[in-house]
Amino acid sequence: MKVLISGGSGLIGRHLASSLAKDGHDVVVLSRRPDTKNSPSGVRVVVWDPRAANGDWVKELSGAKGIVNLAGASIGSRRWTRRRMAELLSSRLCATAALVQALERAPAEGRPRVLVSASGIDYYGDRGDEVITEESQPGDSFLARLSEQWESAAQKAEPLGVRVVRIRTAMVFGRDALAFRLLTLPFRLFVGGPLGNGRQWFTWIHLEDIAGLYRLALEDPRIAGPMNAVAPDIRPQRDVAKEIGRVMHRPARFPVPAPVLRLALGAQSQLLLHGRRAEPAKARGYRYQFRFGGLHEALEDMLRRR
Repeated sequence: MKVLISGGSGLIGRHLASSLAKDGHDVVVLSRRPDTKNSPSGVRVVVWDPRAANGDWVKELSGAKGIVNLAGASIGSRRWTRRRMAELLSSRLCATAALVQALERAPAEGRPRVLVSASGIDYYGDRGDEVITEESQPGDSFLARLSEQWESAAQKAEPLGVRVVRIRTAMVFGRDALAFRLLTLPFRLFVGGPLGNGRQWFTWIHLEDIAGLYRLALEDPRIAGPMNAVAPDIRPQRDVAKEIGRVMHRPARFPVPAPVLRLALGAQSQLLLHGRRAEPAKARGYRYQFRFGGLHEALEDMLRRR
């Protein structure tokens, strides 16, 4: 099938595009700054403006069976000033609105059948020990509100007869993932340990499995609505720190107090201090087989091959 991927030049997009192309699918990446030299083999890259539902990229809707929406400014790359927080929100809403408007203008009989749109596991906010499934209510943090609005923008494609799947993504374990590299950096410097009190539940997912869940959402017509993209082996953050130390053969006994993180990072500290015991209930319900469902083997795969 033909699949369009907006924001496909990022970590998840590159891996997903490569996976689809290897299986013979026609993959078109929509990117503001195309880098054809580094794009996966068999993937076409088309320029798009995520602020407008017009341009040559709209022609690519013809013949497409699905759209994956990953577009949005990086959550963790810069400090969250008020201006940056507004940019994080607007970049997601504008890109999603452009896709939905383009779908609305396309002939009904030729519209892609499915829109798989990114969201964040932070949708649920900071929830303590409560067990979270896709049916749980949203939280009230900045990222929770951002995710809720992002999902609402994608859901506007549903009245057009498009199946919409919203992927609530946990921290991605990938060798080139900025958040994962920052998480493991203190251990490389022999100063790793729990973040805050370490009791917050830590959600994560291996790069192979986040791509696998996007493919599941694209290919299985029964799936709609939210899907938690989290590995089943969810633990308190202090246990995750111990496991990282064990795999890297580094100490994990140097905690970073929550006030220090809040002073250094401001509102951005919620990325490290907020937790939720989210389960991949829908993925399990559709019998998705995680390639890296256990924390130890996921860390082994990512850290031992460096």
